[in-house]
Amino acid sequence: MAQHSALRKVIVTGALGAISVVLFLTNLGIIPWIVGVSLTVMHVPVIIGAVLEGPLVGTSVGLIFGLSTLIKAATAPNGPGDVFFVNPLISVLPRLLIGLFAWLAYKAFRGKIEPIAAATAGIIGSLANSILVLGALVLFGAIPFATAAGVFAANSIIEAAAAAVLTLGVVVVWKGIENGKGKAKLADEDK
Repeated sequence: MAQHSALRKVIVTGALGAISVVLFLTNLGIIPWIVGVSLTVMHVPVIIGAVLEGPLVGTSVGLIFGLSTLIKAATAPNGPGDVFFVNPLISVLPRLLIGLFAWLAYKAFRGKIEPIAAATAGIIGSLANSILVLGALVLFGAIPFATAAGVFAANSIIEAAAAAVLTLGVVVVWKGIENGKGKAKLADEDK
């Protein structure tokens, strides 16, 4: 049974990592926004991985997301702020923690109201992405705190709402299929 679980984690990591790469390569995961800033939904596969399979899978998909961000910043920047994402402490390290925060949020609510647990994980994971990346940009002197606060206000609520909806939708469908019931119902699982 442990071998089946490990194989499942590898498969889910690979599938969600592949989605992250497709979002990266097609620019579907990074949507140019105002003043050289981008909205992102690339963190959603990280959140979904953490909810479905735990923090290790979330962290692994977060690594793929972070490396994709670093590579994009180095090879095809979208705006003037992307130059700072060549620093792995800004582009990669914060993305490693998204899955942990999303998993903790999901775990806190799981078993009570499962759909709320999934949506909350989406919100917390998205806000973790925003806070950690913007905090790293401020910490390394890339942007002033006032700019980070403005970007947070302009982007983070939209990104968190999108992450909540996408996470909820994918997790409900996945759990319904996984149960073999053919309908979208969250399973009672111990992770």
